[in-house]
Amino acid sequence: MSSKMCVFYGLFVCLMLVFCVSMTTSSRFDELFQPSWAFDHFVHEGDLLKLKLDNSSGAGFGSKNKYMFGKVSIQLKLVEGDSAGTVTAFYMSSEGTKHNEFDFEFLGNSTGEPYSVQTNVYVNGVGNREQRLNLWFDPTKDFHSYSIFWNQRQVVFLVDETPIRVHTNMEHRGIPYPKDQAMGVYSSIWNADDWATQGGRVKTDWSHAPFLVTYKSFEINACECPVSVAGMDNRKRCSSSEDKKYWWDEPKLSVLNLHQSHQLMWVRAKHMVYDYCNDASRFPVTPLECLHHRHRLL
Repeated sequence: MSSKMCVFYGLFVCLMLVFCVSMTTSSRFDELFQPSWAFDHFVHEGDLLKLKLDNSSGAGFGSKNKYMFGKVSIQLKLVEGDSAGTVTAFYMSSEGTKHNEFDFEFLGNSTGEPYSVQTNVYVNGVGNREQRLNLWFDPTKDFHSYSIFWNQRQVVFLVDETPIRVHTNMEHRGIPYPKDQAMGVYSSIWNADDWATQGGRVKTDWSHAPFLVTYKSFEINACECPVSVAGMDNRKRCSSSEDKKYWWDEPKLSVLNLHQSHQLMWVRAKHMVYDYCNDASRFPVTPLECLHHRHRLL
C-alpha cells in the first residue's frame, strides 16, 4: 500500500471511529441495558426478556449510556388478562431536579377493557403535560413497537411508526425546550393501583400475579454522550456541522410530513381520551405551549 493510500486509509478509519463513538445502534439487551433493581424478577427466554411484577416487587432496567438526539425503540407485549393497577413504563430521562423526561406509561385495566397509554413531557423538572389515549389494538396479544424520536426541533412519540404525540420546539415564544441534557433510556413495571386504573378505583388483584411484560428488539440509534462532557458541549457534539452530518438533523425531520400529520390527527380525533391542554379544572389558564401548538384540537 502506498504512503498516500496509508494516510487516506488512516483518516478514513479515524473518521469512522469518531462516527462510531457518537452513534449507537443495536438490538441486544445486554449490549445496551442493565438491570436497575429486582434482578430476580428478570426472566430470559432466548431473545425475549420478561419483567415480573408480584406483591413483593416490580422490576426495571436502564441503559448503560446516555444519549442526546436520535431515536430509541422497543417492542413490547403487555401484561395479559386482568392487568388493573399495573403500569409498564418506557421512557427517557436525564438526572437532577431540573431534569428532562419523555414518558410512555402503559396503564393496565380490567379484563376486556381497553389498554391506555399515557405520555408526558418534563422540561427543566416541570411535567404535568399528560395525554392519554386508548390503543387501537390489543397490545397484549402481539408485539408492537414504541419509539421516541428527538432532535432540536421536535420530540415525537410513535406507536408502530404512527405518531401519537409531538412536542415542538417553541423557544421563539419563550417556551423552554429539552435540548441540553443527555438522557438515559429506561423501562420498568410496578404497582400503581392508587391512580393507574380508573383513577385508582380499580385495585390490583394479586391473585393474577405474577404480571409479566415481554420485551424484544431493543434499538438505540442516537448520539452517545460521555458522562464527563457538559450539556452544552454534548449538544454541539451531537449536532450536525460542516464536517459531520447526523441523520436526525435532516431538514425533512424537522416537522412531521403530511402523511404523519394526518395520522396524528386521526389518533387524536379517534383515540385520545385526555389532554392536559383541555383540562380547565387543572389549568384555568391554558398552558402557553397549548395555545401555539399546531396539532392542537379545539
